[in-house]
Amino acid sequence: MSVDNIDQVTVLGAGNMGHGITEVVAMAGYDVVMRDIEQEIVEDGYEDIEWSLEKLAEKDRLEEEPEGILERIETAVDLESAVADADLVIEAAPENLEIKRDIYGDLEEFTSDHAILASNTSSLPITDIAEATDRPEQVVGMHFFNPPVKMDLVEVIYGEETTDETAETTYEFVESIGKTPIYVRKDVRGFVVNTVLGPFGDEAAWMVSEGEAGIREVDATMVHERGYPMGPFELADLTGIDVGYHVRKEAGQPIPPITEEKVEDDELGQKTGKGYYDYEDGDGADYGHEDASEEFDWLRIEARMINRAAELVGDDVATPDAVDTGMRLGAGFPEGPCRRADKLGLETVLEKLEELHEETGEARFAPADYLVERVEAGETGEDAGAGFYEYGDDGGDREYRNLNVLRDDEVLAIELDRPERMNALSEDLMDEIEHVLETADLETVRCVTFEGAGDRAFSAGADIGGFAGLEPWEAGEITSMFETVNDFPRPTIAKVDGYCLGAGHELALACDMRIATADSAFGFPEITLGLLPGGGGTQRAIRMIGEARAKELVFRGEPIDAETAEEWGLINRAVEDDEFEDVCEEFVGDILEGPPVALDFAKKVMNRGQDTDLEAALTMESQSFGLLLSTEDVMEGTAAFAADRDPEFEGK
Repeated sequence: MSVDNIDQVTVLGAGNMGHGITEVVAMAGYDVVMRDIEQEIVEDGYEDIEWSLEKLAEKDRLEEEPEGILERIETAVDLESAVADADLVIEAAPENLEIKRDIYGDLEEFTSDHAILASNTSSLPITDIAEATDRPEQVVGMHFFNPPVKMDLVEVIYGEETTDETAETTYEFVESIGKTPIYVRKDVRGFVVNTVLGPFGDEAAWMVSEGEAGIREVDATMVHERGYPMGPFELADLTGIDVGYHVRKEAGQPIPPITEEKVEDDELGQKTGKGYYDYEDGDGADYGHEDASEEFDWLRIEARMINRAAELVGDDVATPDAVDTGMRLGAGFPEGPCRRADKLGLETVLEKLEELHEETGEARFAPADYLVERVEAGETGEDAGAGFYEYGDDGGDREYRNLNVLRDDEVLAIELDRPERMNALSEDLMDEIEHVLETADLETVRCVTFEGAGDRAFSAGADIGGFAGLEPWEAGEITSMFETVNDFPRPTIAKVDGYCLGAGHELALACDMRIATADSAFGFPEITLGLLPGGGGTQRAIRMIGEARAKELVFRGEPIDAETAEEWGLINRAVEDDEFEDVCEEFVGDILEGPPVALDFAKKVMNRGQDTDLEAALTMESQSFGLLLSTEDVMEGTAAFAADRDPEFEGK
């Protein structure tokens, strides 16, 4: 069976996950039945879908009217009729193994022989669920993250008898509904994301329990110094302290005393009004920059997460890329643990684990075999040329994890590929942009385009977490990417669709031309963080649009729309969505038909001329004009003009 054979989908469950999955599947164009055990539950779920679609429509996030999507959704209470025609069943029942087994026993009887049976379980073994059927090879895990409409990740999990055909079809289906799948090739407890995320809260709780740190110190350091979206204790309060408690208890793991104490006192987090922070009489997670501490041993937490990642990779549960993708999309990490480990140095991580294991004797610090093997082989990370990943030298091709690069018909098309973070510019992404441009074949490349993946942003700014711990004297290195773009000897075009803010705005300004959809937004919000644009934005803006308007953008921090940006001279064109690609192609086409040498000279003269006085700039222009007179392109241009034909420039 292939994804092309999936026409009818049934979702079992109308609660938060069930109605969310139903909405996502229907938005992708599939006919879907949403079923639950009571009519009232089904109706509530349907109303939640209606509300969500209306909100998405208001934000212009839908490709069709809500009514068209709702027409593809049917509701049901009777299980047999709900699944009778299903090619794929996605079970989103409560996390209770017996309940799920009862359901799968009925599915064995009620579904067609070819149907794939997928469970949205977040913690139960797929193998145990599949035991309720006579076709475990067609049972697979399909773990969505909450809320499904917003969260991009789906884990595709093999049970012990799940076939490659079943898993691959499920993987392709996830892609077809606009989500990002990762394979979990063995049925391990916690799958990928929860396995790696576990030590984030667990080790922090042990450290506080042992008096080595305070709650605010931990959260502030991990957020403000290490770049995580939430601190471990803030995250536990959000998800429920009892959730992590029961997961550890079921797995037979020791439970940190502070966690046990909170559960015993029924202080479970936001849902009870009090947890590690006070949400009733206090200000909740009220830590700030001042609570961060250079003394806090953040490596102890990160080493344990990296160790779990190494266990998964070493046991062939998941690839490093799958682990990192899972943690970025599923947990909002600024970068995956495998990539972070390669930057830290695997020997540094191993040394920390061995030190802790020797001091405490605790099994949780025992280094993974894979980690030990990599270090013994000298594959200690980025500096060594290999670690979790392979790293090519600066002169060759390499795998890009934050960019999609297409070289076609003399156009180098670069797509910023971090849609889950609105294509925010991380240190890694900026490094990859530089590498692409510095290794570009100037014999063939005549134009470069930049655009953002997804439908929300060109780039919404810098990924502040990606620069966590940056020293003041290192800040100057950040701007090198923008200068590389600005100085690239071929014309560059920013194709802006959506938010273009902060560092993303600076990237666009570093390009030679900017074309934007009418609903795009441009701005420098850095001032609201106590910062200023640090990638050339202040200087490029003031040269493009003058002092008054540039200072308005920087000082107020408020974005402007594309029409205003065009009026001010920040962008070349503001066009409607349906005209956007055509206009971009026109600009690219004109460049490809132009003389490469003259375009190179013109860019250099214009870029350098604005930074010097008029007399010197005119001299540069005159000298360049004279040099161009001797080129074959000029002879071709004049000959074509005389013959009333289009010139065919060869860049000579």
